[in-house]
Amino acid sequence: MEKKLKKELGLLDVFCIASGAMISSGLFILPALAFAKTGPAVVLSYLLAGLLVLPAMLAKAELATAMPKAGGTYFFIERSMGTSMGTIGGLASWFSLSLKSAFALIGIGLFATLIDPTITQVQIKWIAVGCCIFFMLINIIGVKHTGRFQIVLVLFLIGLLVFYVFRGFINVQPQRFSPFMPFGLKSVFATAGLVFVSFGGLTKVSSVAEEVKNPGKNIPLGMFLAFSVVMALYAAVIFVTVGILDGKDLAGSLTPISLGAESFLGRAGIVAMSFAALLAFISTANAGILTASRNCMAMSRDYLLPKFFHTLDVKYKTPHFSIIFTGLFMIAVILFLDLESLIKTASTLMILLFLFVALSVIIMRESRIQSYRPQFKSPLYPWIYIIGIIGYIFLIFEMGRTPILITAIFILASLVWYFIYVRSRVNRRAALVHIIERLTAKELLDATLPDELREIIVERDKIVEDRFDRLIKECEILDYEPVTEEERKAENVFKKTSLVLSSRLRIDEKALFALFLKRERESSTVITPGLAIPHIIVKGSNKFDVMLIRCKKGIIFPGVKDPVHTIFILVGSRDERNFHLRALAAIAQIAQDKAFNKNWLEASNVEELRNIILLAERKRHI
Repeated sequence: MEKKLKKELGLLDVFCIASGAMISSGLFILPALAFAKTGPAVVLSYLLAGLLVLPAMLAKAELATAMPKAGGTYFFIERSMGTSMGTIGGLASWFSLSLKSAFALIGIGLFATLIDPTITQVQIKWIAVGCCIFFMLINIIGVKHTGRFQIVLVLFLIGLLVFYVFRGFINVQPQRFSPFMPFGLKSVFATAGLVFVSFGGLTKVSSVAEEVKNPGKNIPLGMFLAFSVVMALYAAVIFVTVGILDGKDLAGSLTPISLGAESFLGRAGIVAMSFAALLAFISTANAGILTASRNCMAMSRDYLLPKFFHTLDVKYKTPHFSIIFTGLFMIAVILFLDLESLIKTASTLMILLFLFVALSVIIMRESRIQSYRPQFKSPLYPWIYIIGIIGYIFLIFEMGRTPILITAIFILASLVWYFIYVRSRVNRRAALVHIIERLTAKELLDATLPDELREIIVERDKIVEDRFDRLIKECEILDYEPVTEEERKAENVFKKTSLVLSSRLRIDEKALFALFLKRERESSTVITPGLAIPHIIVKGSNKFDVMLIRCKKGIIFPGVKDPVHTIFILVGSRDERNFHLRALAAIAQIAQDKAFNKNWLEASNVEELRNIILLAERKRHI
């Protein structure tokens, strides 16, 4: 049996993981570079970049509440677009997260020089390595400790930034905002692409969705709160910084927020904001190791990576091999690699992943898989995703030729790994196949994804299986398609039903048929328009079975005006009378759902019909 990750993260943890992953170099280093390209209108560039991340945020919030599994982005892409795309998405997500986290660790050393200018470049790297090892250990000990550590970091960091905004606001000089847009409107859009990476960490929390308590509420709410708070902080901090610093000083600084704090607090301001920057980089690196390691774990579970990556520590129930591997990769990056080109590549991969995730929502929705049941559904579908996809394609081409070329090589390498390692080990069909099935032949359809989604919902909603569920899992389901009017008569359906149930219950077929006809003559079993529940008592003991029938054209029952599209057949011996009544009550509760008839008629195969019953909200008797 597969070991489960502990669900230990609450709403505050989700908020702090998402917030901490955003407040990093995008706030403490990038504003100066962005100001040099845009001028005071840099505030608009940040706001525009935030709006562009909305489609990805909505997409991941929906997908994470439908599929709260470790791996986040990888899991969504693989289940919607297939194993080959999942291999690319998984490796790209892990690579991007790990690389950006390594860069954040180096940022710790950069800001440490403001506190102690004697620190050398070699010492900066060893400081980063030491921090990486420390975060590896915290993550191995447990996600609960990681979450608590992240809460302390982020709340203290937000407090320092709020202090900076309120204390600095009184020193803002309005004339520093004139001219507001010295390089024209085009520069605002171009700079939005540059600072877009500042919001990239927002959706990292979907990677740990499996460890979130009440994911249907906490994931979307935590992400929305993090987005709102950080967006407001970005705008306010950058507004104050632009308003208190001379343009030339701001454009030439790699530590603009610290420089701003120095202008009104002196040396104490530099120390305070440098400390805030250290907290920001620490929180980003911590969240990065946490989420990147879950990518490895999820890919290993699906046989896209060797199985030791999803091994859980016996004591702490954390994927320690994935955490160690991610940490060692980050250490190698810190010590040996030039990050300038690679950080742009990581940003390009991140935007590409956002594009894939937006496509994933469209595919999952259009597949019409009955067991795809997100607890949060994003608004303005599909237009917000179409706009997002167009925007992401635009940003990718704005990144430049070199990152695009490196990204193409990375994708090619991922496909090579897929063909030499993954392809022979995985035979799983994605939601995209269900869209193709709707347009072509039903033989293409594979039931693995709907069944997997059903099991995810059972785990997510804490559905405890009862005897009725077990019967439904094993029962016969007939998707009846009559050709003639004669075949639409209930009598013909009872003949088919009797033939199937006679072998299952070891009862004479003719005797069953006679009991069905007798029951129907006594009183019609059509309960409501479109629904019938023929139920009979048979001889013997410990006998009970269920059979489900769907007929889109409608079955004609004698004396009933409306055709019947849904039939629940119940057959049991007298000693099963109590369960017989419970089964009738369960069916009544299922049929009362407003969406039941629509879902039942739109289901594409018998397994989707089965999942509709298994996932229905009803009182279960354990």
